[in-house]
Amino acid sequence: MSNIRHALSVKRSDDFAKWYQEVISAADMAEESGVRGCMVIKPWGYGIWERIQRLLDERIKETGHDNCYFPIFIPLSNFEREAEHVDGFAKEMAVVTHHRLIADGKGKLVPDPQAKLEEPLVVRPTSETIIGDAMARWIQSWRDLPLLTNQWANVVRWEMRTRMFLRTSEFLWQEGHTAHADQAEAKEHTLRMLEVYRACAEEDLAMPVIAGEKPENERFPGAVETWSIEAMMQDGKALQAGTSHYLGTNFSEAANIRFQDKDGAQQLCHTTSWGVSTRMIGGVIMTHGDDDGLRVPPTIAPYQVVILPMLRDKPEDEALLSYCEDIKTALKTETAFGEKLRVMLDKKPGKAAAKRWDYVRKGAPVIIEVGGRDMDNGVVSLLRRDALWAENGKPDFHSPGKDAVAQSIPDLLAEIQNALFEQARARRDANIRTDITEMNQLSEHFDSKHVHPGWVEVQWCKPTGDELEKVVEQLKELKLTVRNVPIGAAPVDSACIFTGKPAVERIYVAKAY
Repeated sequence: MSNIRHALSVKRSDDFAKWYQEVISAADMAEESGVRGCMVIKPWGYGIWERIQRLLDERIKETGHDNCYFPIFIPLSNFEREAEHVDGFAKEMAVVTHHRLIADGKGKLVPDPQAKLEEPLVVRPTSETIIGDAMARWIQSWRDLPLLTNQWANVVRWEMRTRMFLRTSEFLWQEGHTAHADQAEAKEHTLRMLEVYRACAEEDLAMPVIAGEKPENERFPGAVETWSIEAMMQDGKALQAGTSHYLGTNFSEAANIRFQDKDGAQQLCHTTSWGVSTRMIGGVIMTHGDDDGLRVPPTIAPYQVVILPMLRDKPEDEALLSYCEDIKTALKTETAFGEKLRVMLDKKPGKAAAKRWDYVRKGAPVIIEVGGRDMDNGVVSLLRRDALWAENGKPDFHSPGKDAVAQSIPDLLAEIQNALFEQARARRDANIRTDITEMNQLSEHFDSKHVHPGWVEVQWCKPTGDELEKVVEQLKELKLTVRNVPIGAAPVDSACIFTGKPAVERIYVAKAY
């Protein structure tokens, strides 16, 4: 089907980075804000985030968490309590030092020297320290545990190299924070929330992921263990889509989060934190997008079905709109994935073909066009976004009857959701190599001439300290990182690829975002 004229000017195979930016623009998802590294998320992009937020929020609440909100400004001294934490975020912190501006007499506004804050305030990069203060107040005895909290918020990390959704100076996320009586319960909860993220990514976003533990050098600053879900993008790179951290008693000691146990003794709480962000939207784009734009999984689509009447600014438009309203009404009575169908009837003026391609680029799962001939024949023209093209290189329209289309949509949406997931999983599995045992083979595989090198599973001895630093430097030369140690991996049967020592676990190595 080489005669297809795709909706985007850039193909994934030609320039994946440029393609990604064009999808965001063509799908009208977001735009630059005028502030470096910050973006305006437009209705279609934010609609996707709202769906992710709603579905994930339900999953989080099902595990017993309550939502709350904490200030965006955090005293600098809070960070200084936990040395590793402040060191990990110091280069990314945005800091407020004054509370007032004055005119300088030259038409400019400058900070008022008389309004300097006694203590600088950090604009929230993450909330462990300020939530730790609250936990220290809220927790007195073992009866107060476990304490399970979550907040939906924005955070600021002053990134040097930014890319919409993937890495921005300000982004939206949820961050969960919990306190527990002992290590076993806290570690179990860390993995429970990792599983929540895995289920959300795979079942809601149709994005296959691999869950596992991060190596020592990739841990969250101040954490004892960090676990992640890793997704493969269509260019073979890895995307860390979510993390869950067991913090031990490090933050409890810093913030004095203690409880009186059943024997009357004072004990430090064991804490966890975990989060996912709007970077998930970037993952959806790079997992499911094609050369015509975005393809949104039905579970997170702002509208699952879009109805486009072919209006001609003539008297017969009224009958056509009434016909379309009937279709919309019938669709709104149906459910998919346990919810009422989300349906939009686009009555805006404009050529039907132009509007169709707008929604193709946006990735609406099902597009229904209705013209006068369709109305006369009692049918609709239905386009399935995930299977856009027919063998003849033209859009693959189907013509179900008006009275039958509503009942068919729920099954069709489930089919689309499953198809997107299976396509992504098959692509991922086909691009993971497990036969590399030598560093020269690893280097050769990830040579720049390799267009989509994917991931490589290797075995290592789990080095630490200086030995780990040497491994990190070896990988850095190849622009690679260790993604995670997959849960449920096969037993080791070889030597460490980096040191030659007996291997103790399997890891994934890849280029990453």
